[in-house]
Amino acid sequence: MLKCDSQTYKDLELGKLQEILKEYCIGPSALKIVERLKPVKNNEELIKFLNQTNQLVEIRREGESFPRLDFEELQGEIRMLPVQNASLPQESFARIRMASSMVNALLYFFNKRDDDFPHLIELFSDVEFTKEIIEKIDTIFDKNGIVKDNASPELSYIRQQMESVKRNIHSTFDRSMRKYLKKGYLSDTKESFYDERRVLAVLSSYKREVDGQVVSNSKSGNVTFIEPGETIPLNKEFEQLRDDERKEIFVILQQLTREMLAYLPLIKEYQQVLTKLDFINAKCRLALLLDAYLPSINESKSFDLIDCYHPLLKLNNEALGKKTVPQRISMDENSRMLVISGPNAGGKSITLKTVGLLQLMLQCGLLVPVHPNSSMCLFDALLTDIGDNQSIVDELSTYSYRLKRMRYFLKVANENSLLLLDEFGTGSDPDLGGALAEVFFETLYDKKSFGVITTHYSNIKLKADELPEAVNGCMLFDTETLNPLFKFSMGQPGSSFTFEVAQINGIPKKLINRAKSKLDSKRVQMDQLLHELQKEKSYLSRLTKEHVLAQETAEEHRIFYEETKEKYEKRLESLKNKAEETSKLVSLGTKLQQYIDEYKVRSKKKNVNDGLLQDLKKYIAMEKSKIEEAKQEVRLKKQAKKKKNPNKEVDQYQQSKIKVGSKVKLISTKQVGEVEEIKGKDVTVLLGFARMKVKLTQLIWVS
Repeated sequence: MLKCDSQTYKDLELGKLQEILKEYCIGPSALKIVERLKPVKNNEELIKFLNQTNQLVEIRREGESFPRLDFEELQGEIRMLPVQNASLPQESFARIRMASSMVNALLYFFNKRDDDFPHLIELFSDVEFTKEIIEKIDTIFDKNGIVKDNASPELSYIRQQMESVKRNIHSTFDRSMRKYLKKGYLSDTKESFYDERRVLAVLSSYKREVDGQVVSNSKSGNVTFIEPGETIPLNKEFEQLRDDERKEIFVILQQLTREMLAYLPLIKEYQQVLTKLDFINAKCRLALLLDAYLPSINESKSFDLIDCYHPLLKLNNEALGKKTVPQRISMDENSRMLVISGPNAGGKSITLKTVGLLQLMLQCGLLVPVHPNSSMCLFDALLTDIGDNQSIVDELSTYSYRLKRMRYFLKVANENSLLLLDEFGTGSDPDLGGALAEVFFETLYDKKSFGVITTHYSNIKLKADELPEAVNGCMLFDTETLNPLFKFSMGQPGSSFTFEVAQINGIPKKLINRAKSKLDSKRVQMDQLLHELQKEKSYLSRLTKEHVLAQETAEEHRIFYEETKEKYEKRLESLKNKAEETSKLVSLGTKLQQYIDEYKVRSKKKNVNDGLLQDLKKYIAMEKSKIEEAKQEVRLKKQAKKKKNPNKEVDQYQQSKIKVGSKVKLISTKQVGEVEEIKGKDVTVLLGFARMKVKLTQLIWVS
């Protein structure tokens, strides 16, 4: 299990992702799971949860007709069913029916798809496809959720009586209304409703002339609402029948509740499986929102985050219409301490937080926004020191807080820990703080920990260069405009561009030179050297891009030429074949015309055409023999072609072994390079300092 303290969750802002997940939950049970979201304790369970989410994402991305998750939770029903003589309310049966129908639809979807979605199918191991629950409920309720008339003979009789009394009420009321309307006692509205009963709208000046019971008055007092005397006993009778109906419905539902009790274990499974699927679906929707994938999980301590994003930054930038620059961050046992340097506002902290949040997401069972060819590993502890975290209540300064955190890190860090230390060593005197930070760095290094550290201290950069399992990295800047590129680069420390940034922001050069004079000359030279190195690296990077672009353009033109050449050769071959076929048909036509001309129709001699017909048969036999020889020649050529290409299957096998990081050879030039990225049939190969995009079929696997 990944151990994190509350400060780590706060530093990495996991809570913001939880808020998004909450919006995607259907029921309160899944909502509670999201609120308690923490790293999964057991690694086997974690892998299972990741695969479940990934399989649902695959279903969604492939556009399969997955059943729409539409259900209400059954917690109340599960509590009520075992209660003796209990009767569930009508809406409870609608919820049970909906859950049964939902699970049946899911079981039908996954039927005979064990090989495609084994981890999702595992969710349904304790539920079964059954229509009995639905059929029993449908026997009692109609499609609108109302108890049917024929739910019991007694209910059918009661409702018939109710219908008869209701008709009698209406006819009696209509008769009374016509009588008083004729006398001019009623207002323009004539009637109204009070407590679901029809009442007369009588002008108040005539209310004593109308036989009945006053039930209400209009706001103005001009109209008095009276229930006619003739309908009062009928309405009372109707109320008694309605009470009989309620009692009979209670008996019916009580009986149905007893029948549902037999299915209580299955109903409990409905609740569990739908809650789990609700949570998985929320994680799936988050993955689709972030364009997240499941990376391969390494057993060794190493990770390669290809085209990774900080999810919250990406969402924020998308809302603002801004582009988010993807990063590639790789670490293993030979580069386990990564020191990131460079100017402020260049993206150092975001890069560090990206590593931390993606690791935390993965170990909480969430897919991460990386290229699908990425790989990650599992850590036992994630330790962060990000931001100043001053505390007025505890009377802690930034430096005091950081010393307390560092004391904790030095105590618990080991080879299975990932540390994220932002602005390492700051908060105190630069020289003294830098010296202490260097000692901390060496101690954490000796503990075999993994760490991502951002710093401006030169001694930390130098120490990372000296230690064999540490590595420098920097955030790239445009050396001409000094604008941040927000792109991470491994392998060298970055300049802080302190004086350059000051100059571009209008600080007089005279003051900058005075500041330089107060520094040790070696330090100024080192910063200048880093500046020049980054400038040179940017120049080489631009040249590489231009070279790759030129290679790609040349490759496109070569492919276009070959395709065009092949197309015209096929057309020429087709025309030749048609010409030969036409010539052959003309020759055949000429020969047949000759036989026709020689054929004698009106001759007294018998068998005058026998010789001619004999020649015709020989000619036809010869032509047929030529056709068979031609077919045989085609078959032999095909067989010979197959024998010439015995290595075709071998080549396909070799190409199937090509992965990111494989050593490969270009078939055309025999150059050997390393595979950097694979997108479908397109492969990016690193050849020294150059990158080239080629087709998979143009490569041979080496190692």
